[in-house]
Amino acid sequence: MSGRTLDHVALVVADLKEAEQLYTVLGFDVRYRERVADQGVDIVGMSAGDETIELLKPLDPASPLERFRGDHRTRLHHVAYRVADIEVELARLSDAGLRLIDQHPRRGAHGNLIAFIHPSSTGGTLVEVCQPPAD
Repeated sequence: MSGRTLDHVALVVADLKEAEQLYTVLGFDVRYRERVADQGVDIVGMSAGDETIELLKPLDPASPLERFRGDHRTRLHHVAYRVADIEVELARLSDAGLRLIDQHPRRGAHGNLIAFIHPSSTGGTLVEVCQPPAD
């Protein structure tokens, strides 16, 4: 995919501090900590080379993310790739017949524009498309 690169892999965790400690022991460093209130999550980004492993802890114990995690301590939530123009990418994906959760981008962590592709179009994996804010 020309012009696209892996941005992050996101894991929903039961205990953010415990997960951060585990990934620190595994050799990763904390890149950032952020609360995204309108997404309902606290995030710890762990360095993984040029990419990031995002540890997501829902703020609400009754949230869809917590239901998704179920009784797992950690569960893969989504894989994200970065694009230069998210509007163009969403149009391209829609034209290709993929089912989009987000028809239009919304704000995510770090001020990124984000949108999700429905898992029914990706073999069962939730995929996020993100565009970093302009500098």
